[in-house]
Amino acid sequence: MRSVPTWALVSSGCAPVFLIMGWLVAASLQGHPYDPAAQTISVLAAPGNSGSWVMTAAFIALGFCHLLTAWGLRPAATPGRLALAAGGVAALVVAVVPAPSSGGSLSHGSVAAVGFAVLAAWPVLAARAGTSVPWALRPFPSLGATAVMAIGAVWFLVELHLHGVAGVAERAVTTLQSVWPFVVVLSCLRGSPRDGRPS
Repeated sequence: MRSVPTWALVSSGCAPVFLIMGWLVAASLQGHPYDPAAQTISVLAAPGNSGSWVMTAAFIALGFCHLLTAWGLRPAATPGRLALAAGGVAALVVAVVPAPSSGGSLSHGSVAAVGFAVLAAWPVLAARAGTSVPWALRPFPSLGATAVMAIGAVWFLVELHLHGVAGVAERAVTTLQSVWPFVVVLSCLRGSPRDGRPS
């Protein structure tokens, strides 16, 4: 089993930090009219909003983190690495094609949907069988992660349609999607000494 470079722990660990700090700071700059429980994080990056530059920078940082992690996650199956990289590209495109300050956007919504889909699918696509495989890349944990992310994405869509707590649902899903690569990298690094491979 090929080893994971230690810098992948930094790129994967920074992803949720950039995302969460981005929406917290952007929301504080936006102020009272913004409702984090009901409104999406994409609204924070809308042109003209006070914190748009912060949220846009967070999306860009998140995208590069996913790309770097996908590059370094060598024990994962290639389809999963490509899906994680595609999620990184989607985050970059979301930054380039922001949501409008009011109303919807087909282009932004399409990119965001693709990002949700590939980031939900990457764990199961990255899975490998075998006793030497790190636990987070084994079929059962990978399938479980994909299932939870998929359920979360459905919850978000339902809340968005019902004008409910879409912001809460989106934050829950995106947090899980940004944390899981870190969990996978950590499991790979913890497993590498037992494999007897140099890092």
